[in-house]
Amino acid sequence: MSANRVPRGLYAITAPELTPGEQLIPACEAALAGGAVMLQYRDKTATDAERFSRGRALSSLCQHYGARLIINDDARLARAVNAQGVHLGQHDDDPDEARSRLGPHALIGMSCHGEPELARTAARRGVDYVALGRFFASRTKPGAPPASLDTLRTLRAELDLPIVAIGGVNPDNAPELIRAGADLVAVIHDLFAAPEIEARARQFRACFEEAP
Repeated sequence: MSANRVPRGLYAITAPELTPGEQLIPACEAALAGGAVMLQYRDKTATDAERFSRGRALSSLCQHYGARLIINDDARLARAVNAQGVHLGQHDDDPDEARSRLGPHALIGMSCHGEPELARTAARRGVDYVALGRFFASRTKPGAPPASLDTLRTLRAELDLPIVAIGGVNPDNAPELIRAGADLVAVIHDLFAAPEIEARARQFRACFEEAP
């Protein structure tokens, strides 16, 4: 595992439909001020120049708040903006290629849906965390394959690396994911569509403070 440890807590993931254009940076700052420990910049609609500019701004913000910046599916951009790592889907870049491009201390994460063998394979390939989900009904990806709490518990007992739970997560159901073994909860809609983003982030942070 990378020496750059993955923290425990709220993992905020951006979506351009929720924070378009100039709304992105203040929304992310609110999430970080509320306690998000990791932030994933995910935007497949912006131009390369926009992604670079926003990535640089987010890198500075994360540095200020002591959080990790992860870039979705773009190791080149992650390196260019001095992000801490990259998150890969099953059909994205190879983890070994991302590691080669970003170096040994980068954080490499991978989506493994609800399939234990995908998570086991990712762990053997040296990723720094695996993401499981969706656990609940998701507004962002309603058709994503489901994951179960039993799968989360099984993999928590097997894997010696952080596990991220994603999909329909809110402050009411986050505690059961944490109790089942999630080290981080990844949130898109329930965070960035909230009327008060910082306050909602604080609610998620409290879930970790209160959970065993």
